[in-house]
Amino acid sequence: MKILVVGSGGREHALSWSIAKSPLCEKLYCAPGNAGIAEVAECLPIKAEDLDGLVNFVQKNDIGFVVVGAEAQLVAGLVDRLETIGIPAFGPSAAAAQLEGSKGYMKDFCAKYNIPTAAYARFTDLAKAQAYLEEQGAPIVIKTDGLAAGKGVTVAMSMEEAKQALEEALSGRAFGDAGTEVVIEEFMQGEEVSFFVLTDGENYLPLASAQDHKRVGEGDTGPNTGGMGAYSPAPVLTAELEQQTLERLIKPTIEGMKSEGHPYKGVLFAGLMLTDQGPRLIEYNVRFGDPECQTLCLRLKSDLLPALIATAKGGLDKIDLEWHDETALLVVMAAKGYPGSYEKNTRIDGLEQANATTGVTVFHAGTARDSNGNLLATGGRVLGVTALGSDIRTAQKNAYQAVDQISWPDGICRRDIGWRELSR
Repeated sequence: MKILVVGSGGREHALSWSIAKSPLCEKLYCAPGNAGIAEVAECLPIKAEDLDGLVNFVQKNDIGFVVVGAEAQLVAGLVDRLETIGIPAFGPSAAAAQLEGSKGYMKDFCAKYNIPTAAYARFTDLAKAQAYLEEQGAPIVIKTDGLAAGKGVTVAMSMEEAKQALEEALSGRAFGDAGTEVVIEEFMQGEEVSFFVLTDGENYLPLASAQDHKRVGEGDTGPNTGGMGAYSPAPVLTAELEQQTLERLIKPTIEGMKSEGHPYKGVLFAGLMLTDQGPRLIEYNVRFGDPECQTLCLRLKSDLLPALIATAKGGLDKIDLEWHDETALLVVMAAKGYPGSYEKNTRIDGLEQANATTGVTVFHAGTARDSNGNLLATGGRVLGVTALGSDIRTAQKNAYQAVDQISWPDGICRRDIGWRELSR
């Protein structure tokens, strides 16, 4: 069948790279794609947010299946629009995507179905929010209710930081409409881990665990980013903790969404905090994590496409996935200045040598080619240098060996991806 992937990041490159290898894939398109995706799919001049353009293309080009990469298009109802015209798509409906689209909805849902998460309160009024903050004290977590491209969360270690985050969000200055409501949450102590399951609304299929490195600086310092690196599996999520996660969080969520009348189909990405009381939910995401997706795709032995189709159409209980035992580790190369302002269209060389390193695949995020075929950095997070290794140390060595082959004076990366696991 002909398949369309929607998006342009490292996650969409990894998904396209996996799907292109499937014998079920006759022709692969990506809208809008990037320079790396262009090596495995035909990239289209349609923006991911142009839902009309996407639906129009699907109808005119006999597309059999659509894979939606990012949360914004899911919350905007792209899957609903495709299903209306009889095209199966991977991802939840707009109603089910509220699990990520509204932090307040997610917290209320968890309270209703007894899913372990941080204590919270919701506010639209700044004075009331400030009064609650004074009662609770710091450390505390401030989240904008709506989608803020991964930037709407402040883990405030001081009252000053918390007050500033509240004011910026509720004044509408920082996040526009996404910040007209905030959720104030208890600060949870523990270690964070990412866990993924596919679900067709009835059945679920656990994928693998991963650990992301959110902060821009080494030793997890500096501002939060969309992710500076990841590795999978995350040994800290033991078989016992995974079982607890499935029983206490995943199953009640799938059953709860069904009884709410919004069966959840797609990938359910649980951001977990491993606390003394067991796994607790930080938040749900309704799409694959980026950069975790790249590590999962590199470790997956099986054909991914039948699993994605079964998620959309049902029958996930008949799917079995096999994984490589090795560890996959990814180092993000970002533009100097990220997550603040950075220069665009700077030149990158050495990718062929990097890709020739043992066990390495370089996934593209913000890249394009100029008229001479030179590779340019067009975004904040630009490359995901991903390596397999027999253990985390070997995977890390392979990844940094490849990073050192890349010539990009305007790029930065962390040199300590995997540090928590290595220090154990």
